[in-house]
Amino acid sequence: MSSRRDFLQKITLSTAVLPFIRWKEPTKEESVTNKVSDDKVLRVAIMGLGSYGNIVARAMQSCKRAKITGVISGTPSKIKDWQSRYNIPDKNCYNYENFDAIKDNPDIDAVYVITPNALHRDQVIRVAKAGKHAICEKPMALNAKEGQQMIDACKKANVKLLVGYRMHFEPKTLEVIRMRKDGELGKIMFFDGLSGFVIGDPTQWRLNKQLAGGGSMMDIGIYSINGARYMVGEEPIWVTAQETKTNKEKFKEGVDETIQFQLGFPSGAVASCLSSYNIRYLDRFFLSGDKGFAELSPANGYGPIRGRTNKGELTQPHVTHQTLQMDEMAAIIFDGKQPVVPVDGEEGLKDLKIIDAIYEAVKKGKRIDLKL
Repeated sequence: MSSRRDFLQKITLSTAVLPFIRWKEPTKEESVTNKVSDDKVLRVAIMGLGSYGNIVARAMQSCKRAKITGVISGTPSKIKDWQSRYNIPDKNCYNYENFDAIKDNPDIDAVYVITPNALHRDQVIRVAKAGKHAICEKPMALNAKEGQQMIDACKKANVKLLVGYRMHFEPKTLEVIRMRKDGELGKIMFFDGLSGFVIGDPTQWRLNKQLAGGGSMMDIGIYSINGARYMVGEEPIWVTAQETKTNKEKFKEGVDETIQFQLGFPSGAVASCLSSYNIRYLDRFFLSGDKGFAELSPANGYGPIRGRTNKGELTQPHVTHQTLQMDEMAAIIFDGKQPVVPVDGEEGLKDLKIIDAIYEAVKKGKRIDLKL
């Protein structure tokens, strides 16, 4: 099955070998220790054992402050496989019907929800009611209304809601943000964000509106939405958008193939972005200021990210994104650490509001004002 995650892996293979494909499966002894100390280690149950769940699990073997202690899946064979690979006891294994019982399991601090978009809201709310922290893949929900319900449920339960924005911890991305904050690029004038690939299997859930909530915008397009916000350093105040659909059989009603969208910011900066399920090799961010520029290409692949500015190449070392993400999320949950770019539910909600507005702009053919 071709997917955004396949794309993000493949697009960087021409420049570097992905770190995680060299990994060997851990022994039971390695799984037990997971190379972490016993001090404030985030014990995580992974919900959804598909392709990206496996990538997160492999990356977590190198974490210092996070480890896998449980699994939640509707496929018994996957559970058995994960148990053998990560030494997960039977008492920490659940299905989608009975996972509310994690409430009484002290071995689990947080649940990482990596399931189809339409399932996020109900699953995160159930996690919160069980008294566990929730980490949710992006987009956080199908729309802003659902996202707000998730935020409210987690606040009521006094648990954290974090979103899987791995790029918020990526070193080259953070260096561009630092340069922009320090004024090295001058007044920001323009951002260009390209996010796209050619999706495969037409029967997959990402092309099912009921499960995905849309098409490319709900999968790969969110990278350019979120990237525009943290690269420009402002919240957009308006959006316009146009949809192109060349294959109505594959991309049915409500499943967008390609959307171009433009964002306007209070300072006068503008962003031009493209989200597509039918155009290859779209993985680039470009930021232009009146004193300099920054480019990331690839900008969102699993790594290494490559970047350059008017001052030269970016040389920050590559660390597997999901490893950094999970260690940093442990620090957020246990230490109250404030990341450079937020990864909380409120951050996810802002992206959902923009997605809602993009779809409205496409439908109405006019500019939509934003209030984030």
